[in-house]
Amino acid sequence: MKKNNKGFTLAELLIVVAIIAVLVAIAIPIFTSQLEKSREATDLANVRSAYAEIVTAAMTEETEIVSNSADIEYVVDDATAGSYVYTATVTLHQAVDGWATVDADKAVAGVTATGTPTAKGKATITFTENNETVTIKYE
Repeated sequence: MKKNNKGFTLAELLIVVAIIAVLVAIAIPIFTSQLEKSREATDLANVRSAYAEIVTAAMTEETEIVSNSADIEYVVDDATAGSYVYTATVTLHQAVDGWATVDADKAVAGVTATGTPTAKGKATITFTENNETVTIKYE
């Protein structure tokens, strides 16, 4: 009489587990790299948004910017009579210093930035109305 064995042997199950372990070992660094790229993209989008906000406020001569958020803080100072300084401070969320995806020096509207983006750092965008200059500084 022939015995009908159904199921997998221990060797077959161990091979499947080993293959899954190799795939996971390959996938984890790729996922962490993509996660950092997404953080950098979010930070860059926030810096560009802050730049657009303060330039728009300066062009329309708004002296109150009320769109502060958890990541971006706006300040308008009357440095000299009739000339305003618009400042936006953006909190960066990246976990690694520097940007791997873009050239941080000219990433925002072609403005030459100073400093290097740092992990959990800040970006300060300043528009000075009297000489119409924009500066971006990473801290």
